[in-house]
Amino acid sequence: MTNSEDFQDEIGNNHIATSAKNPIRDDAFELTDDQKIELIKKDVQNILLTLGMDLTDDSMKGTPNRVAKMFVKEIFGGLNPAKKPSASTFDNNYKYGEMLVEKNITLYSTCEHHLLPIIGRAHIAYISSGRVVGLSKMNRIVDYFAKRPQVQERLTMQIVQELQKVLGTEDVACVIDAKHLCVNSRGIRDIESSTVTSEFCGKFKDESTRREFLDYIKLETKF
Repeated sequence: MTNSEDFQDEIGNNHIATSAKNPIRDDAFELTDDQKIELIKKDVQNILLTLGMDLTDDSMKGTPNRVAKMFVKEIFGGLNPAKKPSASTFDNNYKYGEMLVEKNITLYSTCEHHLLPIIGRAHIAYISSGRVVGLSKMNRIVDYFAKRPQVQERLTMQIVQELQKVLGTEDVACVIDAKHLCVNSRGIRDIESSTVTSEFCGKFKDESTRREFLDYIKLETKF
């Protein structure tokens, strides 16, 4: 590889992110989903042909279309703001003042450096300042931001920032524990390692509050 390629590969392996926002172009949504699928299908077909695959084989001939549809409608569907889940909130009429924890939310994302899966669990907590959100909405928020090319640090921050907006409170925390197949299946090929990221805001910056949250989710890692 050239020096530039070496540098870019090193950045990818170190999972460096430059912003809490995904690097999306201004013209990202000028094409329809169907138009994107047609273009991506041709690109996938070219990749497979370049690799030497026989696309006339019954098993392979539908692969370019399947991959294109999967990219647009499934694993990268969270790039489209039209698919952002609505998160209705409700008055905290029962005056519940302790933290609410939603743990072990299944998370599937895609590493933006190698386009390989990130698989893990997200754990979320918040302390109501007068509003509460339906439990399933937290799962949907995680799923929405996960369904795009990502780095785990950014994903963790995006989940917290969205819940802060929805709930009108700074008191939100998120911990993600995930395996990256770019580490597990290529490069060093370490199948045992996982990556833990966290974002603690508001009252969760207090050590005792943060410790209570970590005790609930049974993570002993010190942050």
